[in-house]
Amino acid sequence: MELIRGHYNLRPRHRGCVATIGNFDGLHLGHQAILARLADKAREYALPSTVITFEPHPQEYFHPGDRPTRLTSFREKLEVLAGLPIDRVLCLPFNRGLAEMHAASFIDRVLVGGLGIRYLVVGDDFRFGRQRQGDIAMLRAAGERNGFDVLAMEALEQEGGRISSTRIREALRRGDLPEAAHLLGRPYRLAGPVVSGDRRGRRLGFPTANVHLQRRAFARGAEPHPAPLAGVFAVQVYGIGPDPMPGVANIGTRPTVDGTRCVLEVHVFDFEGNLYGRHLQVEFHVRLREERRFPDVIALARQIAADAEAARDWFEGSAPGDAPLPSKR
Repeated sequence: MELIRGHYNLRPRHRGCVATIGNFDGLHLGHQAILARLADKAREYALPSTVITFEPHPQEYFHPGDRPTRLTSFREKLEVLAGLPIDRVLCLPFNRGLAEMHAASFIDRVLVGGLGIRYLVVGDDFRFGRQRQGDIAMLRAAGERNGFDVLAMEALEQEGGRISSTRIREALRRGDLPEAAHLLGRPYRLAGPVVSGDRRGRRLGFPTANVHLQRRAFARGAEPHPAPLAGVFAVQVYGIGPDPMPGVANIGTRPTVDGTRCVLEVHVFDFEGNLYGRHLQVEFHVRLREERRFPDVIALARQIAADAEAARDWFEGSAPGDAPLPSKR
């Protein structure tokens, strides 16, 4: 899969494709339905498939202080796309120039002039351009003039509601991991490199890997929202060996030690070794409890031991159908 950063890096060889446009945060089942249709059309037209997306998320640009927490970082999004039949990703930097670009100019510069698209797949609520002035009708009119077709796909529904990134965030916030996995089509993961921490877990008898969540503030100095969930979880960890390893993870601010920054700490069962610098993927299976403040570190250590035992019991007692199946990416 080829990554193209910015429409100014488009070359003549990139002209002629089928494409889709969207943020694709989470790459849930609704997104996957669009991408499957894109792959079908790419085979039908014998042309490369191209995903057009944005970095940062437009809402991070327009609403830096009140924006939704990302389900996937840009790197995580690319890792999922790389496992799908996608030939190219065109990442457009969402900055002032793109925010103020008129919809007609976007069509002319990016879709027609840059990519020479032959077929475009979008969601039925897709809007684009300055003040969201572009819509499906404008795209279809432009297609008639420039020789490309437009398919507006209806949103996928499950259990009476639209599958959406917002719905998944709400499920994660309340700790409903099975619901989130059902909508995503895979268990929810967070990923990042292991960085040096304060080694407090080791002193308490439970060494942890401090996984840096690679979310950053993109717009006007706003603080990042690193994750859409919080608490203590039974997890599986990818990136240590050929198979995932079970463990227990805490994600939150660590109020017992007066923490202020959200961190992800993972204790991997029965592992001894150095994980610094490794890029780990942490897959969340069940929330054991909410994060809370304890009166002292002795009480905290007792609770960590109880959490680890509860996570081990869950993994040992769950039948094959009880937990979401690990994804293959």
